Amino acid sequence: METVLIVEDDPTMLRALRDNFEYHGYHVLTAADGEQGLNAALNSKPELIVLDIMLPKINGYEVCRLVRKENLDMPIIMLTAKGEESDVVLGLNLGADDYVTKPFSIKELLARTEAFLRRRRQAEQNVHEFGDYRLDIPARTLTCNGKPVQLSPKEFRLLEFFIKKTGRALTRDEILNAVWGYDSYVNSRSIDRFVTTLRNKIEPDSHSPIFIHTIREIGYKFCPKASPSGDPP
Repeated sequence: METVLIVEDDPTMLRALRDNFEYHGYHVLTAADGEQGLNAALNSKPELIVLDIMLPKINGYEVCRLVRKENLDMPIIMLTAKGEESDVVLGLNLGADDYVTKPFSIKELLARTEAFLRRRRQAEQNVHEFGDYRLDIPARTLTCNGKPVQLSPKEFRLLEFFIKKTGRALTRDEILNAVWGYDSYVNSRSIDRFVTTLRNKIEPDSHSPIFIHTIREIGYKFCPKASPSGDPP
């Protein structure tokens, strides 16, 4: 049973979300303010967090930032009454995975939750397939229709990181820290060059990528199914 933490200060909304998530088989933790939510996230380490933005004591943005600061990588879906693009960009830059604007369909929220948790379960596997490619992490190999594709160690680590974070908008800082480490002298332009090189090796058309998407003002997102490149809707 996977654990979902719901942080919401509206008691009616909190009860409705808890009841629906429990009905669908999740173990649910709840918090009514940002401080409680942060403590629950750090102590219980749930598989996913549903996080309101306008919270007492500590707002959702700060909760998200502090959770990511502790290197916890569970998906975070932010709930907000705001719909401005700048709010969306801020939430994603702080490490949120998705953004739902109130009022919303609980069925849609549950579907998004299941999609993120399914990807998380798949990311724990050691072999990943996308398009005609097969990435074998223990063997450190990438093949396309059975034929080897040569990757440098950093290119392999970059692709591995993208695949394990499938569907999530990743900032350049996150990529830098995960692939190169905090003490690296690599900058954002270097990351862009590595992404370009990787695209040249795995994309059918590197000028119209279908796997590694550029997310404007954020960074990149990996999508294992072929789809048009560009910003998400």
